[in-house]
Amino acid sequence: MSILAECPICHRKQSIRNKVCGCGADMDRLKKQREKVKYWISYYISGKQRREVVGYSIEEAKDAEGKRRSQKRENRIFDIKQDTKMTFQELSDWYLGLEKVKSFPSYWLLKLCLKKFNLVFGNMIIGQIKPSDLENYQAKRKKKGLADATIDQEIGTAKTMIYKAFDDNIVSGDTLKSFRVVKKLLKKNSNARDRILNPEEFNHLFNHSPRHLRGIVTTGYYTGMREGEILNLTWNKVDLKNRFIQLQVTDTKDKEKRTIPICDKLYEVLNAIPQAIHSKYVFLYKGKPIKDIRTGLMGACKKANIIYGRFVKGGFVFHDLRHTFNTNMRKAGVPESVVMNITGHSTKEKYKKVSAPPRSRLSLPGFFYYKFMYLYPGLFYHFPL
Repeated sequence: MSILAECPICHRKQSIRNKVCGCGADMDRLKKQREKVKYWISYYISGKQRREVVGYSIEEAKDAEGKRRSQKRENRIFDIKQDTKMTFQELSDWYLGLEKVKSFPSYWLLKLCLKKFNLVFGNMIIGQIKPSDLENYQAKRKKKGLADATIDQEIGTAKTMIYKAFDDNIVSGDTLKSFRVVKKLLKKNSNARDRILNPEEFNHLFNHSPRHLRGIVTTGYYTGMREGEILNLTWNKVDLKNRFIQLQVTDTKDKEKRTIPICDKLYEVLNAIPQAIHSKYVFLYKGKPIKDIRTGLMGACKKANIIYGRFVKGGFVFHDLRHTFNTNMRKAGVPESVVMNITGHSTKEKYKKVSAPPRSRLSLPGFFYYKFMYLYPGLFYHFPL
């Protein structure tokens, strides 16, 4: 059992006796600065090493180490493992209370999934949940008529929380293993969607959408951006002068920057939206950022005679606009590499079911035209093909 000091530069955990870290940082000097060096205690339970973060005080670290020594000497192992005392509901409250988790666009969905999960496991001790319990949960939810994707989403949310708790030394590896061994019900790519909107359907949808929804629908149709990326779009990322949208690493699912051209139709819609003084967001409803569009989209689809619903045959959901954009770009002869750079797809699996024209139909001038369009979107609109 030992006390470790974490270097604030490279985050290496090392002996508190080290004067200089391997990265060259002066540990003695850093220890004298307030809340610079974080202390950990390291010990073994049943042959497995565990580390606990204590804080920025060496005195507290020594006290924590002494407490763990006493517990091990008296064979009070269960006092060390937090997941032998914490319920799933208590862990959920901890996870949903994290500021980073609260900032997620899908925070409302995380709360909903964990709420469903807590109806069954809320009062159970985390360490007592076994793989068979989770498999029974899957079977019961499926028996109630829920889709495999919905059940996998609920289990996946619980898994994500357990992984986070494991990283913070709240749950043990045994608890992590119980959740990790449970397999998904849905096979890979079995829920891939092939619904697209033709131009006539899109026009009907646009005309029957409420005013606050029209810009969102148009952006999805002409850019292929994800719903979360659109709802969280701010004016500082929209360059109407040069006609492009610049998404940063923190804005995208794949954690990569993307430059997205703005076509004439989208330019007209975005340019007509007044920029609010009190809010940085592009799309607002009653002065507040829009968080959920399902109700408005469902009503617009009903008025436009478009079947709505993920699990309804021929049903349409907002994400289908992304697939529509990919299909339209492919049919226009735009190279896959250009489409993938715009939409942020990292693999070509999304394009397997799309029937695109042969490469020979795209002339050499046409190829460089679309390549030029992506690299210099602002100039594209001044030199139409």
